[in-house]
Amino acid sequence: MEKHEEVLVAIRQIIRAIDLHSKKLSKDAGLTGPQLILMRAIQELGEVTIRELSKHTNMSQATATTILDRLERNGYVQRIRSVEDKRKVHAHLTETGKVLLAQAPAPLQESFVKRFQTLADWEQSLLLSSVQRLSSMMNAENIDVAPLLEIGSITKNEE
Repeated sequence: MEKHEEVLVAIRQIIRAIDLHSKKLSKDAGLTGPQLILMRAIQELGEVTIRELSKHTNMSQATATTILDRLERNGYVQRIRSVEDKRKVHAHLTETGKVLLAQAPAPLQESFVKRFQTLADWEQSLLLSSVQRLSSMMNAENIDVAPLLEIGSITKNEE
């Protein structure tokens, strides 16, 4: 197999691993990866505004709002207006949301980040520059995405 074919196989393996994990998350928890990320952020940050959530998760406020709308419709999250400042709305997990979150598998990027951080600094830099070059070669470097290893819709559960 030629080197360019090996690179394409490795890229396809990464895509397939992400797809399989996304399907498992949807099947096991009924959530998308970004929904799980937002729920974990709400749990971690406590009383949190949408602006703080979007900043913490590297999602746009519009994306975070769309995801929160769906989580609220499903009864996993509740938005409550601040008593101190009526202009602010805070997201809270419902009891149902807390139970679901406790049972949900970890997002794929968590295990990736743990393994990546064990690499030497030079190896992290080498991987970063290689993946950035791949992104550029696929004309994908200007696509705006959050640091989530997920495929498909950020708001709808995938079949």
